[in-house]
Amino acid sequence: MNCTECSSFLVCRSLGECGAYGFDKPSVTAEYREKDIQSVIQAASRLVDSGRGGTLNRLQEIIEYSLDRKFRRIGLAYCWSMDEEAAVIAGLIRDAGLQVSAVSCTVGGVAQDETNSESRIHKVACNPLGQAAQLNAEGVDLVVAVGLCLGHDMLLAGRADAPTTTLVVKDRTSGHAPLVAIREMAKEKVLV
Repeated sequence: MNCTECSSFLVCRSLGECGAYGFDKPSVTAEYREKDIQSVIQAASRLVDSGRGGTLNRLQEIIEYSLDRKFRRIGLAYCWSMDEEAAVIAGLIRDAGLQVSAVSCTVGGVAQDETNSESRIHKVACNPLGQAAQLNAEGVDLVVAVGLCLGHDMLLAGRADAPTTTLVVKDRTSGHAPLVAIREMAKEKVLV
């Protein structure tokens, strides 16, 4: 399936059947009735469907979502290269009345040759599994990823007990705004 090349005139956007065969629509819609999924969907809907869509930045959305869901302890899993930004983000979340546990990717001082069996580098490594373990131990209600490397973000999300969302995606070439780089690539048709 490739929705970017739809030949059905985006019939799905007017509740029409589009030919998706990878899932059973009645089964999927039944899943949406589950209590835990309903709490996510309803809180997200309150951010968008009430006319507020496009009026809040991503951090404001995370704060509003957390308050709506009665989350009180937010975990920041951040890259050490964003220490300053993480401190600002943590302060803004605290200003909203929430608690913050901010955990750097270098937590625990684990060496690269201890995390990567192919590495011979005995210097500090990023430790997304340690970040997840620390945030799990602290019982955070929501994990917010800030600038983690590709792959490390996946390990964090896979091991965190709490729901995980991303605030900042690492893209060193574009000031951490991947769409800037994507638009440039599209203009120039530049591929790796």
